[in-house]
Amino acid sequence: MALVKLQTQHFRNLSPTPVSFSPSFNLLYGENGSGKTSVLEAIGYLGLGRSFRVSRHQAVVSHGEQQFTVFGGLDRGLDASREPDAAGVAHRLGIARDVSQKETTLRVDGEGVRSLSSLAMHLPVSVIDPGVFDIVAGGPGKRRQFLDWAVFHVEPSFASTWQQCQRVTSQRNQTLRNGRLDEALLRVWDSQYAALSDRISAARKTTFDRFKVAFQALVQEVDVGWTQGLKLEFYPGWDSSQSLLDILASHREQERRMGHTLYGPNRADIRLKFQGRPVSETFSRGQQKTLVILMKIAQGMVLSELGKQVTFLLDDINAELDVGHRAMLARKLQALRCQVFITSIEHPQPEALWPDNQAPEYRMFHVEHGKLTEE
Repeated sequence: MALVKLQTQHFRNLSPTPVSFSPSFNLLYGENGSGKTSVLEAIGYLGLGRSFRVSRHQAVVSHGEQQFTVFGGLDRGLDASREPDAAGVAHRLGIARDVSQKETTLRVDGEGVRSLSSLAMHLPVSVIDPGVFDIVAGGPGKRRQFLDWAVFHVEPSFASTWQQCQRVTSQRNQTLRNGRLDEALLRVWDSQYAALSDRISAARKTTFDRFKVAFQALVQEVDVGWTQGLKLEFYPGWDSSQSLLDILASHREQERRMGHTLYGPNRADIRLKFQGRPVSETFSRGQQKTLVILMKIAQGMVLSELGKQVTFLLDDINAELDVGHRAMLARKLQALRCQVFITSIEHPQPEALWPDNQAPEYRMFHVEHGKLTEE
């Protein structure tokens, strides 16, 4: 499904006027501060439940207001059971946040829902912005987040299992921090934690294997010389040659000193190596960017194989990618039939994105003072 309608209220500087988008490509341009990234940020709220730019909800509320609302209309996509209305909308998503009361209201097709995952499952949103390149250069947390986004959309039960594991981890950490270690209680938490960890790791490994197959197929089509020595490996967060229960028992004193859990799915990683060394140490900045773009496309391939349409948000990629890489990205996303939003300061040049004159159906918008005007 693709986002074909968007309306916001009191969201940054965006106009409350409803906007209709293409289910294929949407090109947005305008000066810095015009509201281009805010449009992507609002779309991100419907698919991620949060901003991809800032950590606090208060930062996106219009000045002087206490609540913002984002409403989205989705087309039917591959869901033949849903009949679209006269406006072409088959599903309606909404999120509102009262920052003074710290309350969030979520709606799907007019019904209130409690979980952000209920929104996110309808609209898989993948962001490619300057910060995304930390997937390679940053710490394991960035790569876990990258993998878990795909796992969530591949395995429906993953979100609830992960939440359960987080609660058990918190209880286990509290027990570790107690002045007097309660070994009997800790063994109870160990047992629950290990069982949940195995389920999480199995789901991650299944999705990673799908991703790796897609990635390897993709790099065969791309002319880059470093793919032969590149290896991607999934690390579950502990030495998988031993059971997690045995590892926890043998490192009890170490964890007690540190006061928190040191082994398990909270330490998982995708290890990226070239000729045996981390790519963060061996790849140039340009090579790292290419690698991340290929990884993002491979994610889209995994979901596409499952019949899910990804909405890609490409924010100011002109500043990060050269013409060749932008064209490669646009061509691959077009082949996957993804929905794509691309922002730029300069007036878009479709012939540069699709030099072979095979441009898809697209819409172009000029953004100024938070208002979108279609050209």
